[in-house]
Amino acid sequence: LDPSMDTWDLSSPLISLWINRFYIYLGFAVSISLWICVQIVIKKQGFATVLAETVVSLDLPVAIINLKEYDPDDCLIEEEEEPCEGSSEEEFGGEDQQSINSIVDVEDLGKIMDYMKKEKREKEQQEEKTSLFGNTGRNEDGERRAMITPALREALTKQVDAPRERSHRCMETTPSLACANKCVFCWRHHTNPVGTEWRWKMDQPEMILKEAIENHQNMIKQFKGVPGVKAERFEEGMMVKHCALSLVGEPIMYPEINSFLKLLHQRQISSFLVTNAQFPAEIRNLKPVTQLYVSVDASTKESLKKIDRPLFKDFWQRFLDSLKALAAKQQRTVYRLTLVKAWNVDELQAYAQLVSLGNPDFIEVKGVTYCGESSASSLTMAHVPWHEEVVQFVLELVDLIPDYEIACEHEHSNCLLIAHKKAVSGDTPGCGGSGSRRPISQARWLTSVIPA
Repeated sequence: LDPSMDTWDLSSPLISLWINRFYIYLGFAVSISLWICVQIVIKKQGFATVLAETVVSLDLPVAIINLKEYDPDDCLIEEEEEPCEGSSEEEFGGEDQQSINSIVDVEDLGKIMDYMKKEKREKEQQEEKTSLFGNTGRNEDGERRAMITPALREALTKQVDAPRERSHRCMETTPSLACANKCVFCWRHHTNPVGTEWRWKMDQPEMILKEAIENHQNMIKQFKGVPGVKAERFEEGMMVKHCALSLVGEPIMYPEINSFLKLLHQRQISSFLVTNAQFPAEIRNLKPVTQLYVSVDASTKESLKKIDRPLFKDFWQRFLDSLKALAAKQQRTVYRLTLVKAWNVDELQAYAQLVSLGNPDFIEVKGVTYCGESSASSLTMAHVPWHEEVVQFVLELVDLIPDYEIACEHEHSNCLLIAHKKAVSGDTPGCGGSGSRRPISQARWLTSVIPA
């Protein structure tokens, strides 16, 4: 026998396996896939179901939802009324309780969503009723609720402006976070509370002023030693000379607003108050301020409703009455017009009629400022007018109001100031910190009106 026949030749099978390795890999892959499919068919449940069962075993409520059918607006509601948390048979009924706290069959998912939508609608209706007809705003112990919660305080604190050189002695604050409008261009993105009347705990005006000054000084202290900050400016900034009541909300809603103004004037601090023209009675009862502003965000009922989104049902009459009340004030008054492109820039004749109604000393016209995307507003950069468009609007408006003329322009702020001719000539009474009347020079007028 040939000795070579007793020795196995391993090279040929190995070479064959190497040549056909791709088919071998494919066979392994198909086998593994089939094994997985068989396991799923046998168990009749997927990973999500297995995970849900594990979580349920820990006494935690879960639900399986197909992401293709998931709608956040339907499934996400306010945290405090999420049915999965602290629900009971007394609140939801046995059937609802079982559906919510266990794995939900796809056929029953619609019932759960309908229930959650119903709860959301009822809450919104209750909030609307509260806003329109008033609410005591009291908790279970009969005490008024605090206007600002810890979460709201944190959100508002992040939105504070840094002081600038020319406004280092101007303190911006407010005695009321609440507002009766939900304006589309609100730079607070509606983090502040809303209402048509005061229904919260009320801080005393002395405490508000004391803490406002302290907060202003603490903000100024952060600039100590910063390159470019002049020592004399730093020292001046520690002594508040002006107070702009326009930070957020509707300051005129504060029940003790006149007492607060009196405290400011006693300290020789001038007062600049902004109101949204929804509280005519409060405007009439307001003690003299250094300068009183009224926001005129639109000139027709339809556009005002669209832009300001007021809570009052009689918002238009309140708006007109507020302008009439402004005309009766023997002090410096200002209209503030915020132009929103494609929404309120084509109503020149109507604006002219509103000017004749309130007869303000000044009209400040400014392009809307886009403050970022918000679920509470559909405002986009497309609604921000170019400065040239603001200028053209002002030129056309001045042609319709012969008693007024353009006083100055600030392109960086996208803003122009229109002044009544009597104001420029110094024939209009000014109101000092103590409420005295005196003529003001044109330069002083413009300095006090245009913010830094």
